[in-house]
Amino acid sequence: MSTGGDDASAIQPNMTIYINNLNEKIKIDELKKSLHAVFSQFGKILEVLAFKTLKHKGQAWVIFEDVSSAKEALKRMQGFPFYDKPMRIQYAKTKSDIIAKADGTFVPRERRKRHEERAERKRREQQLDATQTGSGPYGATPPLSQLPYPGGAKSMIPEAPALPNSILFVQNLPHETTPMMLQMLFCQYPGFKEVRMVEAKPGIAFVEYGDEMQATLAMQGLQGFKITQQNPMLITYAKK
Repeated sequence: MSTGGDDASAIQPNMTIYINNLNEKIKIDELKKSLHAVFSQFGKILEVLAFKTLKHKGQAWVIFEDVSSAKEALKRMQGFPFYDKPMRIQYAKTKSDIIAKADGTFVPRERRKRHEERAERKRREQQLDATQTGSGPYGATPPLSQLPYPGGAKSMIPEAPALPNSILFVQNLPHETTPMMLQMLFCQYPGFKEVRMVEAKPGIAFVEYGDEMQATLAMQGLQGFKITQQNPMLITYAKK
């Protein structure tokens, strides 16, 4: 798949976006999961491609089901700070194999079958252990007094709203959410300090800012943000 270059402006909009300037220190599996989480708000993703080879380091392709999703993703996410580096996005120069298969123009290439079989096995393994993700090294678990709603993520309506403060309580997160995914979203706003997730209660997180005003700005900016199509974030102030 060709990456594009100086003639990026001449490339016709299509269903596949090409992303470069990605952080090369991030493991491929984590990179693909995080890209999927960040871009799935724009529409159904058919596949996320990233490779370990030196030639393809710092690059990825996200293949959407339709062109309008790719257009919106390119417009909204251009320059987004992803693992501390701004993403550079353009349309892919050549048609993705998955799209070519769908419209009947795909021409099989040698050595592709073995690669696809390995990738398919890996995808199945990832699906099996997807529910085990979500905990991470970002700070200690908050005290029980900060878990305000008995049902965790299921209790979408708080009994009584907490007073504005510097810690946000985030609900309705998909279970595959990681602290790093949330950090990438919330660190765009000034005063960000840390993300805390509770291993025993998937679907919720706490995000701390320097002060109440900074927390409020982040809440307003990310209220309803969809990590997946089915999971708009619900953000409130944490109960002290």
